[in-house]
Amino acid sequence: MINIRRSKERGKANYGWLDTNYTFSFSNYYDPRFMGFRDLRVINEDFIAPDQGFPTHGHRDMEILTYVIKGELSHKDSMGNGTRILPNEVQRMTAGTGVLHSEYSSPTDETHLLQIWILPEEENLTPGYEQTYFPPEDKQGKLKLVASRAGTDGSVTIHQDVNLYSSILATGETVEHNLAENRHAWVQIVKGEIELNGEILKQGDGAAVSDESLLKIRSLADETEFLLFDLN
Repeated sequence: MINIRRSKERGKANYGWLDTNYTFSFSNYYDPRFMGFRDLRVINEDFIAPDQGFPTHGHRDMEILTYVIKGELSHKDSMGNGTRILPNEVQRMTAGTGVLHSEYSSPTDETHLLQIWILPEEENLTPGYEQTYFPPEDKQGKLKLVASRAGTDGSVTIHQDVNLYSSILATGETVEHNLAENRHAWVQIVKGEIELNGEILKQGDGAAVSDESLLKIRSLADETEFLLFDLN
């Protein structure tokens, strides 16, 4: 069973400096039909104007992943981290017992990113931070593991039974993913267009997948990029 969340149906907000799209209920956007999927709680697609961002604010009891598509994001937090997050990098922040942080876009260019929240397997974890670069060639024509519970194959470690894959496909390229029994998937299109088990998904679309043992994904556009979450 595949349930598609079309890009145009997402929640939206525009604050001038921030143009954002909410796949699931977030902030002032509430839809009881879309409160998350399994342990996946938030996928926000943000377009942040140059030299703008989020002043210091707090989080707790959440695994937060940042996936920059274009531009850069400057990050500072109460754990002492001060970094720039660039395209092809994945940042993981475990908010745990509580973290303060700020995030600001490129000084000169618009920044386009996905921010992803995943519910942790337990509350009150020790806050933590990790950031890893995944070369585009490692994702080309394949599913590259970029986040996992065990930090397998150089992926960032996430405190939940989730495997997150990133992929870049040329037109006509295909990849397949087996879903174990009682596992589920969410597929999020970063850019381009795919066919997923016969369903067409375009940029910004997402799809919840249950009761399917095999995902067949074929690119319908050049340099298609997508994320695949394998969830319990």
